[in-house]
Amino acid sequence: MTQIHDDRPCELGEGPLWHPARRQLFWFDIIGKRLMTQENGEPREWGFDEHVSAAGWVDRSTLLIASETGLWRFNLSSGEKELVTPLEADNPITRSNDGRADPWGGFWIGTMGKNAEPGAGAIYRFWKGELRQLVPDVTISNAICFAPDKSCAYYTDTKTKQIMRWGLNPETGWPEGAAQVFLDLNANSLSPDGAVVDAQGNIWIAQWGAARVAAYDPAGQFLQAVEFEARHTSCPAFGGNDLTTLYCTSARQGLDAKTLEMEPTNGMTLAAANAGQGHPEPRVLL
Repeated sequence: MTQIHDDRPCELGEGPLWHPARRQLFWFDIIGKRLMTQENGEPREWGFDEHVSAAGWVDRSTLLIASETGLWRFNLSSGEKELVTPLEADNPITRSNDGRADPWGGFWIGTMGKNAEPGAGAIYRFWKGELRQLVPDVTISNAICFAPDKSCAYYTDTKTKQIMRWGLNPETGWPEGAAQVFLDLNANSLSPDGAVVDAQGNIWIAQWGAARVAAYDPAGQFLQAVEFEARHTSCPAFGGNDLTTLYCTSARQGLDAKTLEMEPTNGMTLAAANAGQGHPEPRVLL
């Protein structure tokens, strides 16, 4: 049974992060340029002067936040931010999109054109002070997540409708060899968005326009889908005290006024209890 976690509608909700030390969900409204959460059942948010989209946790009071110009150390207590490294800061066309910490304490982040300009974005990894481009010519970067056994990374360019799997060096986490197609959703006309891997290695993928998050096993076989009352599901995250609640951000982007009136939960942040078993997000090492 799905329910509303937070009823503040986002134009483009993204980047849900369950902070394991705080036991608290954070997420973004990219178009609204805000970081959102709840504290003691009350809504809280921080506004920014540029698009922000994804985060990893550094310590109890610090997040690493990706924006359209950089990766930033953000203090949750003071609201102060400090630049860690620029990210396409000299390119006004692009902004950050999907991102996630990896098991080595690195952080992968994708960019894209603000109007989804073809091939304008890329996927990067930041680790030990180095920001390295991994995948060029990306239109809509999404689905960045990692196998719990550190064997591989997943990612997609949503436009291709294909999830890629890439082997990783067990010591450093840098990709090795060429990425391979893991899952091709073209035959089903499904558009993969954000994704997360559970404790068993299954990948849970939000499917834009399909009102669901679908789970596939490590062989690419469909397992189940969790339906949400939002057409544009954008990114999942496991959270809650036992990491069995599946949270999902959603978007109002592209939906007309009549649809939003009839379906007001579009854009809200939703939750499904006892959906699966997640594992804690790793700490970003700065």
